[in-house]
Amino acid sequence: MNVELNSRPISWLERLAIYARLIRFHRPIGTLLLLWPALWALWIAGDGQPPWHVVLIFIVGVFLMRSAGCAINDYADRDFDGKVARTLDRPLAQGLIKPREALWVFAVLVLLAFALVLLLNGLTIMMSVVALVLAAAYPFMKRYTHLPQLVLGMAFGWAVPMAFTALQGAVPHYVWILFIATVLWALIYDTEYAMVDREDDLRIGIKSTAILFGENDRMMIGILQLAMLGLLVLVGVKAGLGFIYYLGLLAAALSALYQQYLIRDRVPEACFRAFLENNTFGMVIFIGIFFDYLFR
Repeated sequence: MNVELNSRPISWLERLAIYARLIRFHRPIGTLLLLWPALWALWIAGDGQPPWHVVLIFIVGVFLMRSAGCAINDYADRDFDGKVARTLDRPLAQGLIKPREALWVFAVLVLLAFALVLLLNGLTIMMSVVALVLAAAYPFMKRYTHLPQLVLGMAFGWAVPMAFTALQGAVPHYVWILFIATVLWALIYDTEYAMVDREDDLRIGIKSTAILFGENDRMMIGILQLAMLGLLVLVGVKAGLGFIYYLGLLAAALSALYQQYLIRDRVPEACFRAFLENNTFGMVIFIGIFFDYLFR
């Protein structure tokens, strides 16, 4: 069966490929940036041995929620993406699908993620509602505030307390320190990401931390990096983590310095590479946590 779109027939297989582009299946960096804090929290909450079925639920849930976030983001930005060089090829900007299709994709993915959460305890199920609200709200924030990255950080970081409710049925006080560190991390990497589009965003009226910080962007990112690393040191002390964890933080600090080097001239391509470097940043922290528990 074929459907008509843009005056030519398109098969369901082609439509699925378009939906895959809509949810950035070909660009997993967003999923990884959401996954690392969840894994940090799962390993600490599980004392280095989180149940593998819970880990799998979180991994699949992260993929589904990030994909849903991409769909609702493109719906919210459907009138802007065609005016920004980096987003010209998105399906809605090209008219390959209709806005209501993006909403349907968002709804289906959210329902699948919620079905996964139903396999966990009641408190975690209630916490998941907050995650949904934050994920749905973020794409619209850039119209009203220069701090949409703050909402993104809260959405991405909410997996941290959820990991503890899933494994411990409660959220110890120090977990909120880890949550705040994750929020700061999103401010860092999404500011680098917004530096890529700053000129286009200024032209079309989109707000971001890159615009808010202006010429102080590198300094503000550096302050946020130092603050995040300081909070992660505090988490290590509170959680009783050892030497290997702090080696992971040292590697993360080196990654942060490399990001500063990349954004030194604010060249869009280099800023995007700095954004991508945050995958290494998150990964080395997890490696430190993993091996700290493994060799303890």
